[in-house]
Amino acid sequence: MTERLALLFDQVGAEWVLWLLLALAVLSVAAMVERVLFLWQNRVPVAQLQPQLLQALERGGAEATALLAPYRGMEAVVVAAGVREMHRGPEAVAEVMAATTATEKQRYEKFLMFLSSLGANAPFVGLLGTVIGILGAFANLKQQVGVGGSRQALIMGSISEALVATAVGLAVAIPAVVAYNQFRTQVKRATSNTEALAAILLAHLKTTAPAVGAHGNKG
Repeated sequence: MTERLALLFDQVGAEWVLWLLLALAVLSVAAMVERVLFLWQNRVPVAQLQPQLLQALERGGAEATALLAPYRGMEAVVVAAGVREMHRGPEAVAEVMAATTATEKQRYEKFLMFLSSLGANAPFVGLLGTVIGILGAFANLKQQVGVGGSRQALIMGSISEALVATAVGLAVAIPAVVAYNQFRTQVKRATSNTEALAAILLAHLKTTAPAVGAHGNKG
């Protein structure tokens, strides 16, 4: 049974593992580039926007909506959804913003699960290629006839080739893990910024509760 498996691995070879890792590497780079472009296109200058939002809210919902309109990031989209519901009161606004935040987080977390899974599993895929390669090397060695020196050179060469799969697996996994951690940090930062802007809106609504209807009419 063991010899049959070794022969099967020898016939299949480990080259397909390298091609699989290469394909995963291409997909990984594509996902990273897409996320970088997404975050760049959806950036929001929160520090600059905070005082402007408070001033705009004092002038009414329409002013706040106009202020947030140019931005496509989570922070602006969530607060804009809350501004549109100002006439319904703080509790309704909070619920709307929470629901919108959950939806926006799905946009921001796109491909993160792929990068996480790739970072965790690519080394094992590479290790599989190495094991297959080593099994094939020993299978070939049994069929060789010659002096000890030639056998040693054969097995060392085969093992070194097999180890390439492990190296490639690590080369694919490490950038994926780094990118995942970086993008995850960006998602957390965007969520925190969103909560900060949402707090400004809710505080404004609570301090101007009697005038909510008037603000809603202005918006």
